[in-house]
Amino acid sequence: MLQKILLVLIIFLAFTLRVFKLGEVPSSLYWDEASLGYNAYSISQTLRDEHGEFLPVTRFIAFGDYKPVGYIYAAAASIKLFGLSEFSIRFPSALAGTLLILITYFLAKELFRNPNLALIASALVAISPWSLQMSRGAFEANLATLFSGTGILFFIKGVKNKSLSSYVLASLFLILSMYTFNSHRVFVPLIIGALSIVFIKEIFNQKKRYILFLISCFLFLLPLIPYFLNRESRLRFEEVSWTKDLAPIEESNQRIALDSNNLFSKIIHNRRVSYTLQFLKHYSDHFRPDFLFYKGDVNLRLGTGGIGEMYWVELPFFLAGLYFLIKKRDKFSAFIFAWLLLAPIPAAMARETPHALRFLNVLPIPQIITAYGIFKLLNFKLLYLPLAIIYLVFFGFYLHDYYVNYPVRSEMNWQSGYKEMVRHVASVEQNYPCVNITQYYGRPYIYFLLYNQYPPQKYWSARKTDRDWYGFWYVHSFGKYSFDSSENKNCLYVSAPQETPKDVKIIYKTPVFVFYEKI
Repeated sequence: MLQKILLVLIIFLAFTLRVFKLGEVPSSLYWDEASLGYNAYSISQTLRDEHGEFLPVTRFIAFGDYKPVGYIYAAAASIKLFGLSEFSIRFPSALAGTLLILITYFLAKELFRNPNLALIASALVAISPWSLQMSRGAFEANLATLFSGTGILFFIKGVKNKSLSSYVLASLFLILSMYTFNSHRVFVPLIIGALSIVFIKEIFNQKKRYILFLISCFLFLLPLIPYFLNRESRLRFEEVSWTKDLAPIEESNQRIALDSNNLFSKIIHNRRVSYTLQFLKHYSDHFRPDFLFYKGDVNLRLGTGGIGEMYWVELPFFLAGLYFLIKKRDKFSAFIFAWLLLAPIPAAMARETPHALRFLNVLPIPQIITAYGIFKLLNFKLLYLPLAIIYLVFFGFYLHDYYVNYPVRSEMNWQSGYKEMVRHVASVEQNYPCVNITQYYGRPYIYFLLYNQYPPQKYWSARKTDRDWYGFWYVHSFGKYSFDSSENKNCLYVSAPQETPKDVKIIYKTPVFVFYEKI
């Protein structure tokens, strides 16, 4: 009974931490959140996306970045329930981060058969800066991580209990994660392979159930397969990946030429060697101590800039957990290592590393390993109280920094200023025949659609757009809003301070935008 009460309290704490001031901190919706939000709003109102496509299954066109569908449908349900707001757009991620605590508890319990250790792991995820950061923004990866973690849990339960329903649920949730975030389209096949190898003896004795699991995976994945083969998916991969970078090839050719094109130089300077070294560098970046325990992700949307992905007090326990898992030498510890080592592979293919969002699929393994280290090192229950106090100090510092300093430090990373700009334009636009808005900060149209709750049907009929070779959409205008340069002196102009002409009449200013009329 005490175990259940403690678990409920941990989940309540986690939910409170993830929804408190959710619409206010972070300070604004950044582009992708706004795009997810308006597409979800459009679906909730019309069953069509911002481009008028009926209930997309494989991807949402959005900006031309072809977003996976999972988060948008979750946000559509949230918007239907709460109305369109920052809170409702971010709520699916906050809820996913909360439910991950429950999955962590049952997963740790299955792996170690110890409810006390499972409670420790759950508590660590509840206050994890990594999980909190990703749960308080509309991040598709956070929802996908819940789905993949749930799928892994059901797979393990299916193997242990010889349960066909668990196998089917495992396939459903694992494939759902592939419909929700691109990195999971690489991670899920890898983790299924790891599960199959680690539990090969058990699977051999229940071959029919395992075959049905694979068939279920294929059937759930079937709608996505044509998309994987088309140009749109390749363009998205090439946009974020370093694998199309020609620099390693150029460097390889230069080094071979300098070595007089001899056989040895062709071997050691081979472009495949260069690409392998590039991959290993990007892969190992995700295990750097400064990333994990000190600074975190340098992108202030993905980290606060004041703390690592984990608290540095966790470092000795994390290392101890690794040590004791190596000594344990059973199939469950082997699987934990497999998950830990496979998780960075999708992120290692991207240009920016380390990347907290693309590496989020590793959760909750670091916390489970840390909990195991705590459990093995602190044999006496009296030692848990001093450790809890130390955690509270670090956690208190994190919360103060997150709610007081971080909103100011990160406001430009979250495109702060757009909401105020749209609101001011709405208050004065009746005085002007047209409004011309700068694209200096990128994609302002989505904020006018979102904050004005612009009717999708009206937008489809009024917009002027075009699309480049890479598939990206450019909105030039809709209604009285124009996003290209205009020569109409009667317009209201909105520009960045850096690009505002000198010979104009300033109407209004914000820290980010200048409103003016041409003289």
